[in-house]
Amino acid sequence: MSRAVVTPLRRPARSVPTRRPARARKTVALGKAKAPDALAARVFLLAYDPMKGRLTNTSKLGKLLRAAALVDLQLAGNLADDNGRARLTKLAVPDDQVLAGILADIGSRGPRKWKTWVDRRQRAIVREVRSDLERAYLIRVESYRVLGLFPAHRITLRHPLIRRQVLQSATDTLRPSRLVTRVDLRDAAVVVLAATADLRTVVTKDQRNRHKDRLAQLGVRVGPVVPALKKSLQQSSYAAAG
Repeated sequence: MSRAVVTPLRRPARSVPTRRPARARKTVALGKAKAPDALAARVFLLAYDPMKGRLTNTSKLGKLLRAAALVDLQLAGNLADDNGRARLTKLAVPDDQVLAGILADIGSRGPRKWKTWVDRRQRAIVREVRSDLERAYLIRVESYRVLGLFPAHRITLRHPLIRRQVLQSATDTLRPSRLVTRVDLRDAAVVVLAATADLRTVVTKDQRNRHKDRLAQLGVRVGPVVPALKKSLQQSSYAAAG
């Protein structure tokens, strides 16, 4: 008799679990949107409080935007300081319509103190800058009436990330590790003007107190518009107090 051959049973091979591919992170597409070049437009974005969903410091916004535009023109070389007065230079007029309008106004009236130009056409510049930002698809503007009577505008940010980028660039100039002489003057102008106007969506009260000396040093670098804005705001405050 032949012996039966017993074949040992083989355990089935364990299947190696396959790893699922990692999910791609969602990215925020900004399209062609980018941070505005004009300082007044940057300040307008920063005056918007994302938590409250509205503009803040509206009573000071016109003066603040005027000051930002004047600093823009000064840093670009279109305006020079002549014994405390804004004087036109011979540089070509910028393409920005808001800035071009201010230069035309100064040209028609002649050199005057910086504060004079901070105080002029405050409501107009708010409308103009708002319209520019709307055309650039950075904000959405909806018209409505308060109590069905008074016209008003509801503003929404289209790209909150851009506002955060502008804010970060401005507040980075307050870092002690950065030399005052090395920071970007345009970024410094934003944070100094905001602190001067008590725009707390940019510089909180605590930050303003902690960085008081640095803000003063940056203000000297930014130029004569800063004290002009401060004086203008003080006079408005005194007038309101009676």
